[in-house]
Amino acid sequence: MQEMNSYRLTDWLPVTKKEVEMRGWDYIDVILFSGDAYVDHPSFGAAVIGRVLESEGLRVAIVPQPDWRGDYRDFRKLGVPRLFFGVAPGAMDSMVNHYTANRRLRSDDAYTPDRRPGMRPDYPGIVYTKILKTLYPETPVVLGGIEASLRRLAHYDYWQDCLRPGILADCPADLLIYGMGEEPVRALVRNLLAGVPFHRLKDLPQTACLTGDVSPLPDDVVLFSFEDCLKDKRKQALNFRMIEEESNKYRAARILQRTGTQTVVVNPPCPPMSEAALDASFDLPYTRMPHPKYRDKVIPAYEMIKFSVNIHRGCFGGCAFCTISAHQGKFVVSRSRESILREVCAITRMSGFKGNLSDMGGPSANMYRMKGRDETLCMKCRKPSCVAPAVCRNLHADHAPLLALYREAEQVAGVRKIFIGSGIRYDLLLHHYEEPSFSRSARQYMETVISRHVSGRLKVAPEHTEAHVLKLMRKPPFHLFEEFNAHFARINKENGLNQQLIPYFISSHPGCTETDMARLATRTEKLHFRLEQVQDFTPTPMTLATEMYYTGFHPYTLERIPCARSQAEKLAQRRFFFLYREGEGNHRKTDTSRSRQKR
Repeated sequence: MQEMNSYRLTDWLPVTKKEVEMRGWDYIDVILFSGDAYVDHPSFGAAVIGRVLESEGLRVAIVPQPDWRGDYRDFRKLGVPRLFFGVAPGAMDSMVNHYTANRRLRSDDAYTPDRRPGMRPDYPGIVYTKILKTLYPETPVVLGGIEASLRRLAHYDYWQDCLRPGILADCPADLLIYGMGEEPVRALVRNLLAGVPFHRLKDLPQTACLTGDVSPLPDDVVLFSFEDCLKDKRKQALNFRMIEEESNKYRAARILQRTGTQTVVVNPPCPPMSEAALDASFDLPYTRMPHPKYRDKVIPAYEMIKFSVNIHRGCFGGCAFCTISAHQGKFVVSRSRESILREVCAITRMSGFKGNLSDMGGPSANMYRMKGRDETLCMKCRKPSCVAPAVCRNLHADHAPLLALYREAEQVAGVRKIFIGSGIRYDLLLHHYEEPSFSRSARQYMETVISRHVSGRLKVAPEHTEAHVLKLMRKPPFHLFEEFNAHFARINKENGLNQQLIPYFISSHPGCTETDMARLATRTEKLHFRLEQVQDFTPTPMTLATEMYYTGFHPYTLERIPCARSQAEKLAQRRFFFLYREGEGNHRKTDTSRSRQKR
């Protein structure tokens, strides 16, 4: 792409009435309200859905970060759409965006120009929808995005510290689209354009709705009601197991949950996208830049990814604390090499590009083109992870296609260096595969990435050191990290490099005690790590770890799980990350006192 001043304003989706008039439109089919700034890039959900709708022949406008206070003028300025309003709360959950793990208000927002805080409310999906329904009660509202996706059924809300019903019980949206929304939104608009009334579209794949009494079908999964779960946390834990297993099945069932006098109906997800469909989404005519209204402003979330390429979706890691598989799915869908290389070429023409791609990855750096060798077995599987407690024997874990992709991307004119910014799954690299070719390509990948594709620091995520905590996390044993660390040091030495390995760790995860954190501190100090990338566990909806935190039970075994819940308990665990600083401080104090004694 070229510099912003080489584009016309009409190359972006319109955000104002003036821009609508510039296109000569006398009506709009869909108006999207987004909690994020409008960046016309495939990493920003509202832009993706807007471009998908546009590709269906619709007239689409977007209202980024509307003012929800005062007279609601941002909600009125474009009028009423012909088909529906869409609400996209943001690429990041608003509560994680707004608050720390200790529920303290953050002072900035990476998805807002110049990090300005306060540009979106808590729970924007609920707030925006209520405003739209107040102003335009007859116009359908479709809710999407990660915030809605993870709250589609009863869930624990850490920030309110209570169990909440499915979001549609609080949000008057007419339809909820969960997961990655391209396929269900296409199905929705094609039905509407064919003349099907909106109120009849209650059974579209990958959607949810709130309705009255529903007679369960034989294959339906009927959860314990929201009220039952309020009374008995074990029932909430059992519900989660059923939800997670259905979410990770190739062919899932419809899920029903009673909430008061109504029923939340969650229709089965669409099948995993095809390569062609994923390519089509990434090949839409994005400008790849923020809207010109943000000229001379910095949007940090965009700056982080502007020179990176997303090569696949989905993650089969199934980590207990992660929401990726709940939103993107367990099955990895990869883009074609042609689509990826077209995007690399586009990046080389962007203003400010100096030859370095900051990342070629996805939810994980090294799952490209990986799937089941016998996909009929995958269709019967309901396990949430293909690598925990061990790498599945049916997994086609060949790193050769990814290595070939790196080589081809390096040959694109204008590309000097490709760095890998996504986290690497070292368990996939160190596993002893039955196929010798898989083991060889994994070792070659490790050697190649460490020697050629690290921009000084390489991120990996052991998360903890203690076996029982790692088992609850669905993470590999720590000895694999120690083995990878040794390889990292060896490859650096052999190539005359001085690079850092940056491990990520979590404190206060369910099942973790202060004793476990003390052992973590000791083991990492012996490896000479000064921990930087550390995080206190934050319970987010629709994860195994959150269910353990809230219910106190493991949903799969009903074993009781101890948890650090109070702020004091959480801070007590977190301080073990920084014991080396206390030691250094004590050492400096000792040196100072000795100097004084000498004087």
